[in-house]
Amino acid sequence: MTALMADPALPPRAALRWHVVRPIVARCQPGTILELGCGLGSVGTRLARLASYTAAEPDPGSFRTAHDRITPLGGTVLNGDHRQVPAGAGYDLVCAFEVLEHIADDLPVLAEWLTLVRPGGRLLLSVPADPERFGAWDTLVGHYRRYSAGQLRQLLLDAGAVDVTLVHYGWPLGYLLDSVRDRWAARPAEPTGGTAEERTSTSGRILQPRGALAGEMIRVAVSPFALLQRMRPDRGPGLVAVATRP
Repeated sequence: MTALMADPALPPRAALRWHVVRPIVARCQPGTILELGCGLGSVGTRLARLASYTAAEPDPGSFRTAHDRITPLGGTVLNGDHRQVPAGAGYDLVCAFEVLEHIADDLPVLAEWLTLVRPGGRLLLSVPADPERFGAWDTLVGHYRRYSAGQLRQLLLDAGAVDVTLVHYGWPLGYLLDSVRDRWAARPAEPTGGTAEERTSTSGRILQPRGALAGEMIRVAVSPFALLQRMRPDRGPGLVAVATRP
C-alpha cells in the first residue's frame, strides 16, 4: 500500500535541488539516512524510500505533517533539532537542506552534525548561494547569510570534514524564482518582525504547493530546467555540498 502513496509536491526550487541531490544519494548508497530540519517531509518521503530513514524537525506544526507523511513509509521523525538524535547514532548519510543559513553560529553546529555521521560516511548539505544576492526573502524566512562556494568549502573543512565537493544548481530558472520570492516577500503585507529564530520556525511552510495537481504541474514545468542546469554546475543561486567524515 505505501509503495503506491504519491510523494508530496515540491516547490520549484526544491524540485531543481532534488534533481541534483537524488544522484548524489544514489552514489553514496546509504543504508541509513538522517535528515536534520526535514520541514514538512516532502524530501523526507523520497529519502525514506531509499534507506532506513530518521529525521528531526524543531517546528511542531511541520513536525506533525512530516510525521504523518513519513511514518507510514517506515521512517522515524523526531520533534527537535540534532540534539534529539540518540547519542552514539552514526548514520551513513546525514542531510540538511536549507538549514545551515538559519543558524547564527554555524561552525560549531556543523561540527556537531558531523559527529552524527559514521566514520567514512557523508554529510550532504544545501544552502542559498551568493552573499551579494541576500534579499527580502532571506530576511523574511530568517536567514543569517548566503554562502559562496569558497566559504562553504572552508566551513566544512574547519568543522572537520574532508573530500568536499560542491555544485551550484538552479541556473537559469533559480534566478527568476529568487527575484519573484524577493518581490513577494517585500510586500507591505508580509511582516518581517520578530527574531530570525521566530521567522525560521515557520519558514518551511511558506509558499508550499498543495495537492497532486500542483505537484504534477511543477514537475512538468521544472523538468526542462532540471536538465538545463547541468550545463552550468558553476552557476546558480543554490549550492549543494557533500563531504566525508574522516
